[in-house]
Amino acid sequence: MANTYFSFKSFTVHQEKVAMKVCTDACLFGAWTAMHALKPDTRHILDIGTGTGLLSLMVAQFTRATIEAVEIDENAAIQSRENFNASPWKEQFSVHHQSMEEYMDGQHKKFDLIISNPPFFENQLKSSQNNRNLAMHSQQFSFGLLAKGMADLLSDNGIGAVLIPYQRTDEWRKLVAKENLCLFHSCYVKQTEAHPFFRSMILLRKSTTEEKITQVEITEEISIKMGSDYSPEFKTILKPYYLAF
Repeated sequence: MANTYFSFKSFTVHQEKVAMKVCTDACLFGAWTAMHALKPDTRHILDIGTGTGLLSLMVAQFTRATIEAVEIDENAAIQSRENFNASPWKEQFSVHHQSMEEYMDGQHKKFDLIISNPPFFENQLKSSQNNRNLAMHSQQFSFGLLAKGMADLLSDNGIGAVLIPYQRTDEWRKLVAKENLCLFHSCYVKQTEAHPFFRSMILLRKSTTEEKITQVEITEEISIKMGSDYSPEFKTILKPYYLAF
């Protein structure tokens, strides 16, 4: 049985109410995003599909920006609110228990950073647990909707950050291009050096005319483990968070 909480250096994530628990790739994504996407002028952040609130908590450790978290599952919305209120940055958070479509309806606020670890699977076998379906499958939340949401809600200089399966990277690239967005920094993740890539961590922004022509994109890769230990790169990125480092 999974632990009911996960302790970091500066906060704790309780997860007994949610189907999808804290996982290594999400932790890596949160730390990587805080490292590369937070700017001195970041003032407003949106977390789409917050779950336990993990990503919001990880970026809050390094910014004073306000953070709005959207979550369709009632138990996850309750869990994230509890985790936020127990953190050192509780005044920065607000939780919206609604779908992304409901949140977008009539929303005029623009965000300097939008983060999301979205549902991964579309049109695949569903589990018998409805809350796990909502967390893992896209019947309520498609990649197309996420791309449109980022295009509509990002500020002119805002950054979108997503964690997706590596095999869906090209699909995501095409979807965001239709919304006049472009990838400018991607990191492909392996479990070990011997494994294939399984996750893509991606930063995007609104396309300029010049970028449509040049399509400049930084690409890198990282292995979570080297042998039986975490890799040096992983340890460097997660050092501000993990108790073991």
